Amino acid sequence: MKKNLLLLLAVGLSFSTAQSQEISDAIRYGQTELHGTARFTAMSGAFGALGGDLSATNVNPAGSAVFINNQFAFTMGNYATKNNSSYFGTTTSASNNSFDLNQAGGVFVFKNDNPNSDCRTFTLAINYENTNNYDNALFSAGTSPINSAANYFLSYANGVPLSVLQDSKYANLNHGAQQAFLGYQGYILNPVTETPNNSSYTSNVRSGGNYQQENSVYSNGYNGKLIFNTALQYKDKIYFGINLNSHFTDYTQNSNFYESNNNPLDINYEVKNLNFSNNLHTYGSGFSFQVGAIAKVTNEIRLGLTYESPTWYSLQDELSQRLTSVSSNTVEVLPQDVVDPNVINYYSPYDLRTPGSFTASAAYVFGKSGLISLDYKYKDYSSSQFSPVNDPYYRGLNSAMYNSLGASNEIRIGTEYKIKNFRLRGGYRFEGSPYNNATTVGDLNSFSGGLGYNFGFIKLDLAYVHTQNSSQQQFFSQGFTESAKLNTYKNNVTMTFIFEM
Repeated sequence: MKKNLLLLLAVGLSFSTAQSQEISDAIRYGQTELHGTARFTAMSGAFGALGGDLSATNVNPAGSAVFINNQFAFTMGNYATKNNSSYFGTTTSASNNSFDLNQAGGVFVFKNDNPNSDCRTFTLAINYENTNNYDNALFSAGTSPINSAANYFLSYANGVPLSVLQDSKYANLNHGAQQAFLGYQGYILNPVTETPNNSSYTSNVRSGGNYQQENSVYSNGYNGKLIFNTALQYKDKIYFGINLNSHFTDYTQNSNFYESNNNPLDINYEVKNLNFSNNLHTYGSGFSFQVGAIAKVTNEIRLGLTYESPTWYSLQDELSQRLTSVSSNTVEVLPQDVVDPNVINYYSPYDLRTPGSFTASAAYVFGKSGLISLDYKYKDYSSSQFSPVNDPYYRGLNSAMYNSLGASNEIRIGTEYKIKNFRLRGGYRFEGSPYNNATTVGDLNSFSGGLGYNFGFIKLDLAYVHTQNSSQQQFFSQGFTESAKLNTYKNNVTMTFIFEM
């Protein structure tokens, strides 16, 4: 075995054109959670045919024309997430709790006093929505009877000349070669032959199975949406609106994978445990637009239709990595080997187009006593696309998304009942899996409820939302593809203050 080595490169930056995006990244920015005003979330966001709420403009931009008076609102929320993980029969749990600004905005209503004009009301609105809260914690642990994480490094190393892994610096390599470099310098891999042109490797982790593995992932950040809205009321029956949306995102993920084994020893030095950490930071901005209409068929029946364009993101990734391992034989345990390049990889900016959607809505209003509303949303995730599309890596990734992802159907149902100044609200939301197999990410079910009180020109609303779904957490993208089954439960409480003028 090579002599023990502590690799410490100078702190530096690496600028690379290599990419390491995955399908899960497209899903992260393509899906949105149920956020917004407390009234909106209490009714599960079923506002496509209703309007009259600042967050309703996020569903149908024509909804702002329903306002009678100027209105300003801001919403705070508490977000509690719990993830139960099952990995080879071992169950673990991790939770996270955060408090954040959920929504803030206002609408200005301009009424036309000319009784002969067909345009009765014109509105301008600006509203911020926190469409995704990325604060989360995952922890999985269990014993794999066969596979070691060494297979991850092997999948990148095979085909790479030994001279590259011996003589190059981590910062000068592309992403795939960097993974091979870490595995070799961390003694996770052995070359088949000690010749410079060797490109075949074997695992240096002790064989025999029963690898005790732990994977922890902590993330934080947000995906925000700033909506610039305008709408008008035509006569007393039709409402039209348009949104121009500015998106911005900031996502940080810190992951750590640990593996150990007590397999039989011999005279050769072999790895008994390893620890692999990755720190990812993704940030960027995007643009989308929406057009929509609401028809007041009768005093009781409302219909709505909305088209939301794809969101065109421009994103950038930063990644740092660290690997440690401990080797031993029948005689001794060697000191820990540390491969810490102290380098942040700055990858070339890339573009992501998330899918657009269509929403059809209907609502029935029971005079002044209450209402019930229904929204149906269609979204085809297979149209997601990374670019530049002529890049070979992105061509393969886009093809994989086209084959793995499919159309998702979302249904939202909401109701509200008025008792003098009190409002009682409830809702249900179902969102189908974006994956064709419906297991990588499962269907989502959500229940909501809330209440409100009208003080006159001030309103106060409260809402509670419970969401649950299942998914598969794959630890690594290739080579070692073991995954844990996750059951995720989210409990969100929001409060909205509304001021009317």
